[in-house]
Amino acid sequence: MATTFFRRLAKATPPSFTDAFGGQPKAGFAGFRFSAIAAVAGGISSYYYFSESNLVHLDQINEETGPKVALKSDKWIGFKLQDTARVSHNTQLFRFSFDPTSKLGLDVASCILTRAPLGQDAEGKTKYVIRPYTPISDPDAKGYFDLLIKVYPEGKMSQHFASLKPGDVVEVKGPIEKLRYSPNMKKHIGMIAGGTGITPMLQVIEAILKKPDDNTQVSLLYANVSPDDILLKQKLDILAASHPNLKVFYTVDNPSKNWKGGAGYISKDMVTKGLPGPGEDTLILVCGPPGMMKHISGDKAKDYSQGELTGILKELGYTEQMVYKF
Repeated sequence: MATTFFRRLAKATPPSFTDAFGGQPKAGFAGFRFSAIAAVAGGISSYYYFSESNLVHLDQINEETGPKVALKSDKWIGFKLQDTARVSHNTQLFRFSFDPTSKLGLDVASCILTRAPLGQDAEGKTKYVIRPYTPISDPDAKGYFDLLIKVYPEGKMSQHFASLKPGDVVEVKGPIEKLRYSPNMKKHIGMIAGGTGITPMLQVIEAILKKPDDNTQVSLLYANVSPDDILLKQKLDILAASHPNLKVFYTVDNPSKNWKGGAGYISKDMVTKGLPGPGEDTLILVCGPPGMMKHISGDKAKDYSQGELTGILKELGYTEQMVYKF
């Protein structure tokens, strides 16, 4: 059924595409829902206790009774490609499968590392290209995860993904934790995303919206080159229409004649009007291409720490404690 669904999705007109990504699940495919990311697997404490003369390691007990996790943080694991679908002119969706009784094992917000062979070095050892990606599958999904990937002409890893066929295997390691989200950690979360930078934002958005007792207000500014480049727009629109605590604003560099959203790069005026102002109960999340990051917040440091806050967010009075860079 997944194969049929993906083929239908790849050929879908915009109304059908909306149903697939945001409407009611089709019969026989109720388990499929495009949400933030794979589920939390539940941390297992490493401790011991004495029972008479025997030393019992509780991790072993929890592994037998708790949810099984497919990922390994210290080992590359092969995941088989189940199916693909084209989402836009240069972006594809990839579904990978694993043990249907297991969860992937990610927290919100985290990503995974993927690798692919890239020839051999001078010593005859295999060289690899390694890239991080953020799954967008349901947190409670078992047996599969979904990646939304933009395929670049010179992108070594994205071109590798584009060459895959169902049944091929990709090696994955993780999770790599980013921001540890918890319900109501801030009163208002603002988000600035560009292109596929929407994926970690979806993690957080859906983690908030699926919990009735999470009262966090969310505002998203989403920038793209053109209206056709906006990923998962129908889904975002449906989420915003059905959840009053989510506001979404779009801007594009090259608007069409019928475009009704914003035009141009994200500006100080857009941030001031669309996002919460600086404050202790405000958190601004930023994710996008390097040029956008430099313009908005400055990029991360070379050691992948958050680095110095610069750009328009600093100019508007936000501090490093109020901003998180994915």
